[in-house]
Amino acid sequence: MGMMARMRNLAPWFIVTVGALFILFMVLSDAKITEIFRNQNRLVGTVDGKEISYKDFAKRVEFERTNMEKQGRKIEESQMADFRDQVWDAMLNEMLIQKKIKEFGIEVTDQEIADQLLGPNPPQFVKQYFIDSTGAFNRRAYDQAIRDPKNKEAVLQLEEMVRRQVTQQKLTDYLYAAVNVSESEVKQNFIDNNITMAAEYVAVPFTTIPDTMVKLTPEYEQKYYKENIHKFHVPDERKIAYVMFPLKPTKQDTTEILKSLSDLVNSLHKDTTSFKTYVDIYSDKPYSLDTVAITKIAPEVQNAIVNAKAGSIIGPILTREGAVVYHLIKKVKTKDAIVRASHILIKAVPGKEAEAKKEANALYKQLRKGADFAKMAREKSADKGSAVRGGDLGWFEKGQMVKPFEKAAFSGRVGRVLKPIKTRFGYHIIKVTGKLKKKFVVEKLVNELKPSPTTQDMIYNKASDFAYLAKKNDFDNEAKLVKYKIIMSRTFSKDAKTIPGLGSNGSIVQFAFNNSVGTVSDVFKIPSGYVVFKVAEKIEEGNKPFKEVERQIKRMALTELKLDKTLEIAKQIRDKIGTSGNLEIAKQVWDKAKVGKISNIKPGRNIPTLGREFAFSEYALTAPLNKLSDPIRGNRASYLVKVVQRTPFDSNAYSIQRSSIFNNLMRTKQRDFLNEWIKSIRKEATIVDNRYKFYK
Repeated sequence: MGMMARMRNLAPWFIVTVGALFILFMVLSDAKITEIFRNQNRLVGTVDGKEISYKDFAKRVEFERTNMEKQGRKIEESQMADFRDQVWDAMLNEMLIQKKIKEFGIEVTDQEIADQLLGPNPPQFVKQYFIDSTGAFNRRAYDQAIRDPKNKEAVLQLEEMVRRQVTQQKLTDYLYAAVNVSESEVKQNFIDNNITMAAEYVAVPFTTIPDTMVKLTPEYEQKYYKENIHKFHVPDERKIAYVMFPLKPTKQDTTEILKSLSDLVNSLHKDTTSFKTYVDIYSDKPYSLDTVAITKIAPEVQNAIVNAKAGSIIGPILTREGAVVYHLIKKVKTKDAIVRASHILIKAVPGKEAEAKKEANALYKQLRKGADFAKMAREKSADKGSAVRGGDLGWFEKGQMVKPFEKAAFSGRVGRVLKPIKTRFGYHIIKVTGKLKKKFVVEKLVNELKPSPTTQDMIYNKASDFAYLAKKNDFDNEAKLVKYKIIMSRTFSKDAKTIPGLGSNGSIVQFAFNNSVGTVSDVFKIPSGYVVFKVAEKIEEGNKPFKEVERQIKRMALTELKLDKTLEIAKQIRDKIGTSGNLEIAKQVWDKAKVGKISNIKPGRNIPTLGREFAFSEYALTAPLNKLSDPIRGNRASYLVKVVQRTPFDSNAYSIQRSSIFNNLMRTKQRDFLNEWIKSIRKEATIVDNRYKFYK
């Protein structure tokens, strides 16, 4: 690679990702693009008063999209809403970080840049381009490239990259000064990952306490509510009422797709060009050459494939994945058979199995005399899914049906009605309709069934007309007038990335929070089509009132009282066991008590069969061996615990692992601290997001 080419490869680009394993900070240059376009008032938003124009944002989105595509990661149109959200978050982070860098007084001098580039150990991302055939860094070639006047532009880019890197390092050093990992944290991490315990226990689950054993009073409910008020806190939330306009192909669209594929098939019959070439040009799915069982082929195509000769073109045929054309290259013999069968199911109600068997035998006799199997299946079968198809179950391999059914079907002769057999579902009358010991080598061309541009325009216009009338008149009345279904969303917060039922669309969220209750939206694009909505409800941040959560409180408070009762019973059990050590005595006090033994208990982890009972595992970590505990109140029960085994602390292993544990904990703490810092500066900032006005 030429020197200039190598230097050009150092050209900067960046992606800021919060919550990932790293974050790169871009220091914005002194050139302010927004000033160049100050005459443009089309703003997608502001950050602490600093404007972000639509043009700048769109340019950044396209820049990042191009970078992703250069890496082989194409962003589909359906992913663009999410992608724009990611770019928006990146831009906000960069602007806020740059502001903090100035506040902290962080600067990088030219001398520091020179020291980095000309010092004994240049940055690794630069050195990698000057590795000789022995794998060593070629310092001479590096120095020549740096000092060559022809490389001035590339060196300036390199200096800017180093400046950003040093700025980033200074900022993280400044922030990480507050992060520390103590010796006790390192030791606890070692214990959590290396110590295991085994224990015998008695459990008194709260679910064994009947309601009559506790007294839930209104006073206790109020007390519980006040003491646990944090559990009933809700953020600022919204609800919307919406009408969907799904983007679905019309019958005409489907007809045109099928006609286009039919013309294509005619060309295939006449053309010597390979089927793969046609797939590469016309298919919505990439080419593949597959050897498949008939069960892996769309049901609508199976009969045609089975009956076709090698070399045949089959289709176009409509399937779930769209309109498909298959090229059957050849059929390959296999050892294992695949069966196709139909059945009539007579359910066997407990206590009336004899009646079900009698009915099945009567139907079987009629079928053996020539009765129409498909007609009888539609009329008599309890399996409604297959009944509408005349009892047809399609093709199936071994292992797909219950054993008695499978055995009968695979041993039966094709075309013969078999005697009723019994499974857990009832009595089945089976007719084997096909058997195969072949696989099929196929190529496939798929055209997904999509609405045409004309259909898309028609659907959008319907949505637009409704939005206009709903704004002018009344949302609910207009929907009722044209018989559109109004759907009420669940509550969602300002940070929501998706709305159940609508998918990902931050613009809808922004509109809901930027407008008052009753405001009707324009048409918004969603993955499945279009939507028009009104802001239906505004939920202010705060604690839910007692009346609103009264039923929930009753349930939670009742559980609390029952747990208190389990503790009382556990105390009685402890007194009864005394020094005997016989845990089975527990059942004499409370017959619903559970007695057991658990091994492989780890600190801070879910306990096998018991779940998140950390009070149990914390006790087991330090308790004396083979001594029964006093009662321990857990999340779902109260316990008596006797620790019978615990891995000893290995000082040598700890000494060996200590440094590695410390570094891992430090990295985790630094990452978490940085993420929380980013969240905090975003929370402090005044951010106006008007993207919903531009991206519907």
